[in-house]
Amino acid sequence: PVAARRLAVAGKHAAIIALGCVIRGDTRHYEHVADRCSEGLMRVSLDFRVPVMNGMLAVERIEDAEVRAGGSHGNKGEEVALAAIEMAQLLEQLP
Repeated sequence: PVAARRLAVAGKHAAIIALGCVIRGDTRHYEHVADRCSEGLMRVSLDFRVPVMNGMLAVERIEDAEVRAGGSHGNKGEEVALAAIEMAQLLEQLP
């Protein structure tokens, strides 16, 4: 979220895309990190009125991330990029 906020502050972007991955470990820390990341990205979007697309994967194993990042379950990055374009275009059309 802090990197997304820095981009949003500049005011030069029609949308911001956050990509990354949180892999479950042995503690509840995984859920905390994933949840706070989502909340932070939403806050940036609402505070700066720019679409901030959450492309953060929260997975059990590295193999799960691989299948969601261009493997057999599609490409989450591509999906998020297309959503960012759609949101930027929508906001241009709204009063």
